[in-house]
Amino acid sequence: MRLTTFSDYALRVLMYAGSAGDRLITIEETSRVYGISRAHLMKVVNILTKTGYLKGVRGRSGGFTLARRPEKINLGAVVRTTEPDFALVECFATGNQCVITGCCRLPNVFNEALTSFVTTLDRYTLADIMLAERDFRVPNPPVEETRGPDFAAVGMRR
Repeated sequence: MRLTTFSDYALRVLMYAGSAGDRLITIEETSRVYGISRAHLMKVVNILTKTGYLKGVRGRSGGFTLARRPEKINLGAVVRTTEPDFALVECFATGNQCVITGCCRLPNVFNEALTSFVTTLDRYTLADIMLAERDFRVPNPPVEETRGPDFAAVGMRR
């Protein structure tokens, strides 16, 4: 399973906003910090503002900040807000055409796995993953170090 880039960016925006405390931050600043598209961040910040996770201030010296305390921002709720669906397999989605849907046991397994995933996220808040503002000034690690597990090292194929 993989979260959408939108959810990834939403969590990153919240982490950065949380690190800034009450200081207003801008989309441009956040874009520079993460090295990601300003246009994508505008969409993310808009949704996070509409759903009450961020508070936006318009105008020349505007920006955004957290609308809630970090302890009140549940990661599971954020992911549910930002993910378009949790259709892990075809039969979870609208328009399912799978010929074995009526007798297949796989959806039960995936549903249990998905429930465990979301239940785990529900146990954490933004406060649990907060970083200090100075942590965002550290140069990004090389790409190889951020790609997740080394499948070859554990004998698995990608």
